[in-house]
Amino acid sequence: QVQLVESGGGLVQAGGSLRLSCAASGSIFSINAMGWYRQAPGKQRELVAISTLGGSTNYADSVKGRFTISRDNAKNTVYLQMNSLKPEDTAVYYCAARDVVGDYWGQGTQVTVSS
Repeated sequence: QVQLVESGGGLVQAGGSLRLSCAASGSIFSINAMGWYRQAPGKQRELVAISTLGGSTNYADSVKGRFTISRDNAKNTVYLQMNSLKPEDTAVYYCAARDVVGDYWGQGTQVTVSS
C-alpha cells in the first residue's frame, strides 16, 4: 500500500504561482510513476502531469509551458510548480501513484484562481 498526502493548494490571482507537494509513504519502492490529476466542478478528472521512474514526463496540452512536475526521490515527494495560473485551472488537484498492484490517490487539495 502507498499513502499520499498533498499540500500547497490555495487561492491565487490569475497570473500567479503555486507549488503543490505530495509526500508518499508505505510501499514506495514499488512505485513506477507519480503524477497529478485535477477535477473541476461538473467535469471529469483529467491528467495534468506525470513523471515516470525512468525520468520521462508528460503534460496536458493545457498546462504545457506553465506547469512543471518534479520529484525528490530522497524525500519521496513529487511537486507540481504552477505558473501563469488561469481561472480555468481552478480545480481539486489530486496526487496519484502507480505500481504493479494498482493506482493510489491522495485526498486532494483545492486550487482556486481568481480573475
